[in-house]
Amino acid sequence: MKPVVRVVGLGPGDADLITRRTYELLRDAPVVRLRTRVHPAAAAFLDVASYDDLYESAESFEALYDAIANDLIELARHAPGGEVVYAVPGSPVVAERTVELLVASDAVTTVLEPAVSVIDVVCASLGRDPMASGLRVVDALANTEPLRGPGPLLVLQTYSSEVLASVADRIPKSTIVTVVHHVGLSDEVITELSAGELVSFGDVDHLTSLWIDGLRTAGEAIDDLVALMRRLRLECPWDQEQTHASLTRHLLEEAYETLDALEAFVRVEDDERSEEAAHVEEELGDLLFQIVFHAELGDEEDLFNLATIADRVRDKLIGRHPHVFGDVRVNDSNEVAQRWEILKRDEKGRESVTDGIAWQLPALILYTKLLRKVTLVDRRRDAEDSRATALAAVQSLSLRHDGVDDAESSSDVDHQWGDAIAALVEMAQWAGVDLEGVLRDRARRLRDEIRSAEHLPE
Repeated sequence: MKPVVRVVGLGPGDADLITRRTYELLRDAPVVRLRTRVHPAAAAFLDVASYDDLYESAESFEALYDAIANDLIELARHAPGGEVVYAVPGSPVVAERTVELLVASDAVTTVLEPAVSVIDVVCASLGRDPMASGLRVVDALANTEPLRGPGPLLVLQTYSSEVLASVADRIPKSTIVTVVHHVGLSDEVITELSAGELVSFGDVDHLTSLWIDGLRTAGEAIDDLVALMRRLRLECPWDQEQTHASLTRHLLEEAYETLDALEAFVRVEDDERSEEAAHVEEELGDLLFQIVFHAELGDEEDLFNLATIADRVRDKLIGRHPHVFGDVRVNDSNEVAQRWEILKRDEKGRESVTDGIAWQLPALILYTKLLRKVTLVDRRRDAEDSRATALAAVQSLSLRHDGVDDAESSSDVDHQWGDAIAALVEMAQWAGVDLEGVLRDRARRLRDEIRSAEHLPE
């Protein structure tokens, strides 16, 4: 038979929360180890050895946990009866990396004894049913990614100010967080703080946890929006009649309205942006809803849905960023852009870097996009050549001094006009100027001048 490591839990508080069976096992077993004495219940077992000395000498937590698990396995091999009892804070099945390592080991049989966990005492103190509320338990040390909703979340391993700061960085600053400290003990503290205030909790220690009741994140919000879309398709006659074809003009209109809102947003001072920011938020929402609408239509035909759309673009972006998710090294953003085009061409099996360009784009945007492709085939002039070409092209233009009316306007003109416009676009690219945006801004100014001449408010 394999040697046995029997894991018991000291509970989340003092010795009053230890089960009778755990107390008897700790009292009677010939070989016993505590993971740490830094726990209120450990005071009842002063003669039991602990692994606290390893905490001081280990190079990392993972090295520490490996050392503890290996020592327990070795002790079990030589213990009377082939069994060692190992006591951990709380419950053996909640946030115990050493227990995970023991369970995964083929060298021993690991037996887990039931115990009161921090989940039990926190839920009891807050009067919350973990099943009814859909509680999720999160390890604060597992990663540094933003925490995801929905709530409530019980965040464990928040034993220091540094960990509290890390948690605060992973949720919106205004999020209300309940700090549960020494729950079940005489000095129990339960207090609410905003995420931005978390680090001000100075008594934080290994018996401190966080309860986040509400956490409205993008995932939950998008799920609600998809649910709304489905209801509209079921109950609204207009939404029921829409198809991918009928919605295309709305997608284009919403895109232009979003562009207009963004351009207004970037033109105002930082301290005066709240109204424009609200407008951007509204227009981005309208644009997003168009995407959700098309995703729902695709889902009804069992072709695609919002989840597959999101997964596909995520996978594509990971593949297009080997300098982030792989071992490729790049020197600057220009090299990133060049590699992007090469990866896209290879991925889609295209012959030319111009394949896939939407020729319905506005002309200025289209030509600027093609100029960016020029850099990939080493046909780009230098900046001063572009300036000289632009000046020469403008000077060569022929004009009619008597003017023309709308009926005479045409795109069928001498090539000098094409040379001049193309040269100006190329020069603007060297200067980092978006001529489409510049011209749209000038159009707004001209509109205001016309309205002023008409004695109308701008």
